[in-house]
Amino acid sequence: MTVSTTPATIDPNANAKRNAIILSVAQAFNGAGPPIAISLGGLAGFYMLGADKSLATAPVTGYNVGVAIAALPAAMLMGRVGRRYGFITGALGTLSGMVICGWALTILNFWLFAVGMMLIGIGAAFVHQYRFAAADQGDDTFKPKAISWVLAGGIGAAIIGPQLVIWAKDLMLPVQFAGAFFAGIGLPVIGIAILSFLKFDAPMTRAERNLADTGRPITEIITQPRFMVSVACAVGSYALMSFVMTGAPLAMVGCGISTENATLGIQWHVIAMFAPSFFTGHLIARFGKEKIVVTGLLILVACAIVGLIGLQLWNFWLALVLLGIGWNFGFIGATAMLTETYRPEEKSKAQGANDFLLFGCVAFASLMSGRVLNAWGWDAVNLVVFPVVAICLALLSLLVWSERRKRST
Repeated sequence: MTVSTTPATIDPNANAKRNAIILSVAQAFNGAGPPIAISLGGLAGFYMLGADKSLATAPVTGYNVGVAIAALPAAMLMGRVGRRYGFITGALGTLSGMVICGWALTILNFWLFAVGMMLIGIGAAFVHQYRFAAADQGDDTFKPKAISWVLAGGIGAAIIGPQLVIWAKDLMLPVQFAGAFFAGIGLPVIGIAILSFLKFDAPMTRAERNLADTGRPITEIITQPRFMVSVACAVGSYALMSFVMTGAPLAMVGCGISTENATLGIQWHVIAMFAPSFFTGHLIARFGKEKIVVTGLLILVACAIVGLIGLQLWNFWLALVLLGIGWNFGFIGATAMLTETYRPEEKSKAQGANDFLLFGCVAFASLMSGRVLNAWGWDAVNLVVFPVVAICLALLSLLVWSERRKRST
């Protein structure tokens, strides 16, 4: 006896769930490059520079510049060749960056190291598109969950990346840290194999793209109040996270804490960034996007307070954990807000514009982290959190008030 499959029994989110799971696993490996780059980028720069250490975080800035400059091209490339081949291209960028960083460290070339970090950032720009790829499929109720599922894969990245640093950083002594980057070459190789199982719709032909290009001009999309506020909250959450996180390993080592403990601090931070993703989507569905963003911003304030009250190991680690949780709530909530501001045919340009603005600001924040830390110390880094959060909360409150006013009239 055969059981007929009726439309009522078919899960409309079946392929969306399958792709979200694959992207989550891919995130664990392709997303492990950034923790390696961030935990070692500033320290490697510190050791390669002379007396003036103010540019120590420039390699991390190079990483964030790579993310920023690749945001729009990554979105456009995937519009032409499809998500799967686009993501594989990004993984190849990460692979190239790992090779160049390892080589630059062996010859003590600071600026070549920054170039390698930029290539890792270009690869990360494609990884950041995983969340949008997952949200592009399935119904509206599944989209926040899809974003959370994909970002939950970052827990694997949080474990794999820092543990690889601890295990491999001394493999090529007396050359410090080069072993970690050479060992990191295997991560995108595994990631490419995982990405090959993705199933998305075939990319549109040129004629189909011309017919489908009926969306609004990009200026009209990005000047929507909801788009601007969602980008502002995403930028605030992400830039503060980058600003504090980039300076934290240097501050810890400067306080006499070992490189291993500084790296473990970054590991706990990255775990905290992604662990809440198992339930952030459910919280958004229950309480609303705006409330989750507000919660994330307030947790970032708590992070700064913990950082200001002491310089012990537990202060750094707890601050970094709170920093990760605050980023998760603020960033996922803001991303979910953003998905409400564009139509399906507008997704590539809207998502690309968002990531270009986002990571341009994040790159600036990472550069300023080293300069502020070098000039005024760890307390100054934490104090920056308060005005940025205040601006984001004010903009979000104004948006909610204006939208409620429109609905009531």
